[in-house]
Amino acid sequence: MFRQMRRKNQILSQEESIAILQNGTTGTLAVLGDDDYPYAVPINYFYEDNKIYFHGAKAGHKIDAIKKHNKVSFCVVAQDDIITEKFTTYFKSVIAFGTARIIEDDAEKRNAIEKLTVKFTPDQTEQKRSEAIEKEFPALGMVEMTIEHMTGKQALELIKK
Repeated sequence: MFRQMRRKNQILSQEESIAILQNGTTGTLAVLGDDDYPYAVPINYFYEDNKIYFHGAKAGHKIDAIKKHNKVSFCVVAQDDIITEKFTTYFKSVIAFGTARIIEDDAEKRNAIEKLTVKFTPDQTEQKRSEAIEKEFPALGMVEMTIEHMTGKQALELIKK
């Protein structure tokens, strides 16, 4: 169903790919947008148990696309070092394919936004995070992506190191 990576000698292990997802802060979500044009949008996220969670408004291009067609892909670039003298880039990245669903249950949505908030504001107190969540909760949309296939890739030069 999913294509195998052509350059097999550059594949990252599942563990390395998961580590990239766990440590990353921004990824690009790709959906089938208006008039079936691809729509790719950078988003903050967190990864847990083969799922990626992200937030946004309850309405908009991304949400409309997911409601229409729930198959998505998500890409995170963990390293992107341009080596000008060698005309190359030392990179590490992960791409995941799966299905997205809009989280409707308030308890599930609150649990997800609390985890996302902890990831991005670890220096804030629980009370401050809760206050911020409470303020934005009525307008908050949360999405869960279940990963069906994932590959990580790295530059050949990083393998040789």
